[in-house]
Amino acid sequence: MNRRAWITGFVATALAGVALAVEDSGREKIGLVRVTVYFATDGDPLLAGDKALPVAADVVERLRREERLRFKHYRMLGRDTQSLLRSYESWAEPLKPSDEVMVRFEAQGMPCAKSAVLDLELWLGRKKILKTDTRLEGDKPLFMLGPEWRGGRLIIAVALAKDEKIDS
Repeated sequence: MNRRAWITGFVATALAGVALAVEDSGREKIGLVRVTVYFATDGDPLLAGDKALPVAADVVERLRREERLRFKHYRMLGRDTQSLLRSYESWAEPLKPSDEVMVRFEAQGMPCAKSAVLDLELWLGRKKILKTDTRLEGDKPLFMLGPEWRGGRLIIAVALAKDEKIDS
C-alpha cells in the first residue's frame, strides 16, 4: 500500500507540473487599451446617426487644441476596451459588429505605472493604413485623423484604460 501511495503522489505531482507548463505566461493581462471613434464635423452633427453620443467637454477641449482636429461638433460613434497582453497582439473593434475600423496593438515590454510602449496598427476597411510604435501615457490619448465620412471626419483615439470592464 505504501508503494501505491508513493506512485499516486508521484503521478499527481507530475501532472501538476505538466499543467503549469501548459499555462502560457504570454497571455498574462498587463494592462487595458481603449479605442474610441469620434465623428467630427462643421456641418450637421445629426448626420452621425441616432446612436452617436455627445462627447465630454474635456475631450472636446483636447481635440480643439490641435488645428487639424478642430471642428464645430463631435459625436462618439463607438468604443472598445481590450486587454493588453504580455506577448500577444490584441484587436479592438470600436464599431461592433462592423469591422470597418480596427486597431491592432501589442506591448513592447512591460508597461510602467502610467505608460506603455505599443506596436500599433490602424486598419480601415480591412486595409492597414498606419503602423507605428507609440508611447501611451496616463489619460493622454493618441488621436488619429481618419477618413472623411458623412460630411465630416472620423477621429480614432487610442488610450490606456484604468481597470474597468472589458467590452465584449
